[in-house]
Amino acid sequence: MPRIATTAGKARKKQTGTWPGTPARQRRKGRCSCDKDSDRHRKSIPKNMAGVYIHIPFCKSRCHYCDFFSGTSLERRRELLAALHAELELRAGAAGSFPAGEPLCPANPRTDPAAASRTAPTTTSRTDQTPVSQTNPAKGPGVITLSAANRIETLYFGGGTPSLLTPHELGDFIRQVREQWPDAPLEEVTVEANPDDLSLSYLATLRREGANRLSIGIQSFLDRDLQWMHRRHDARTAVEAVKAARRAGFGNLSIDLIYGVPQMTPEEWRYNLEHALELQPEHISAYHLTIEPQTPFGRQARRGTLREADPETSRAQFALLREMLCGAGYEHYEVSNFALPERRARHNSHYWDGTPYLGIGPSAHSFDGERRQWNVANLSRYLELLPQGAQCETEALTPDMQYNEYVMTRLRTADGLRTGDLAVRFGARKLQYFLRQAQKFTAAGTLQVESGRYYIPPTHWFISDSVISDLFLA
Repeated sequence: MPRIATTAGKARKKQTGTWPGTPARQRRKGRCSCDKDSDRHRKSIPKNMAGVYIHIPFCKSRCHYCDFFSGTSLERRRELLAALHAELELRAGAAGSFPAGEPLCPANPRTDPAAASRTAPTTTSRTDQTPVSQTNPAKGPGVITLSAANRIETLYFGGGTPSLLTPHELGDFIRQVREQWPDAPLEEVTVEANPDDLSLSYLATLRREGANRLSIGIQSFLDRDLQWMHRRHDARTAVEAVKAARRAGFGNLSIDLIYGVPQMTPEEWRYNLEHALELQPEHISAYHLTIEPQTPFGRQARRGTLREADPETSRAQFALLREMLCGAGYEHYEVSNFALPERRARHNSHYWDGTPYLGIGPSAHSFDGERRQWNVANLSRYLELLPQGAQCETEALTPDMQYNEYVMTRLRTADGLRTGDLAVRFGARKLQYFLRQAQKFTAAGTLQVESGRYYIPPTHWFISDSVISDLFLA
């Protein structure tokens, strides 16, 4: 499935989906709820609302499609956990956490020309996933923080595999967030998990520690495809994990599925969706398989031993996905995400509605509305640089960049964007530009407008990138 490469895209799917409700629920037949006006989902965002993401970069094994930063060695586990707690304290603006006067996150030489002359050439070691400067970073605009007055609404543990940590280790972070932000409601605390980590005792303890939502990486109910992806679990384990989570008291569950698998037939994709619906999760994230260059699948593709699913097959699978999930009462509220009524992923919605968030850990991203920061995607360098507050780069978002991200993130959702909001944020000139650019798409039906709300019909989301990119400022 095509993707737009922008700075917002750097915030990755996991940071870039996932919920306590009643086990028995009514599933409405008929028209998808996302085809209706979604005003009821649009809430004013309090200026002090925010979210926190914590990246746990450990895995027992690497999936063949995954290019997220992670590693299979747990040797530096204790060091990393201590560093994550330290960065969380730093991000709360706690003076004294690190030596005074040390450099903070450097400006990105790509967006700050002055920084280029202050930064030495970069090199990449075989364990790096991003280039790392060989010298101490120059003093930049400062690390993004959230004051104690911020209401931390959501906390999300992503990875990697957060379920490799003990429930108490995860609970320590939950307690720290509550201590540092006393007004934090923490209405949604999500833990990404592999099915084979989820015993009933683990889940019950995790629930007592404060997690109230799980995002379970099932991906498929076909053992053949799970083995092909190099997943650790089988289909039976996935089903048992969901049932155990219900018994442990989790009433808010999300599951991940992957389509666009080359060897998967239409009947097999229907089989996957039927089994997903039988589990009655509150939320389903369905991602088209993307062949990333630096993965086993990417290397197979270069050798010619792996071919991506053809576009028509992918479109058909996307159409069946919408048909079955919307027919079962799920709202298709974002390109890859479906939710039962009032069960949207609150944390991931922060990335789409412009809410500030903190990213803790190697490779994690932070955003304050005007700047984006990303930590180095290298465990050794992260541990080395964190005591100086120098573990991240900063990108100041120009007004044009902010406009482009606003258009992209809004039009990936069923809510779309409102011209009044666009005008308030970016002024009349950018509004007029948007309206001119939008005309050809409204005429073609790939962009629709209702009472000042522009949105891409979900039936066209599979080709949404081509629409969105033409609405960007150059």
